Amino acid sequence: MSTMAGPEQPRSASQVLVAVSGISRYDAEAVFGVLRSCYESDEATTNLPQDAAEGRPTVWTSVFEVADPRERPRPASLTAPVTADLQGGPRQVQQMADVLAHAFEVREQGAVAGDQERELRLRLSSTGIRPE
Repeated sequence: MSTMAGPEQPRSASQVLVAVSGISRYDAEAVFGVLRSCYESDEATTNLPQDAAEGRPTVWTSVFEVADPRERPRPASLTAPVTADLQGGPRQVQQMADVLAHAFEVREQGAVAGDQERELRLRLSSTGIRPE
């Protein structure tokens, strides 16, 4: 499962690359908002397009620094399930997956582990909270 397309982004050992795919900018912002509440990121909002193509999946990416998490996130709502691909060090990827599990219902859909890096695909959905 190699889900990350495009050029490799240089990352430190404490960084995780996150790719969120779905059809709603609102949902991408919800996922990145949860991650920004816990981790530093220099590009969590810069890569969000103004509008996704109607009815077609769009992928948003960002790199997060997971060395010093700030807080545990609160549950967040999504309009529809989204896919989140996490890529980084095994411990950092698992830490981020655990953080996402506090905010969303998380279902693991696949994982690839290497010597220094792990790739994890998660399906995120709301935890019973309806969007307003």
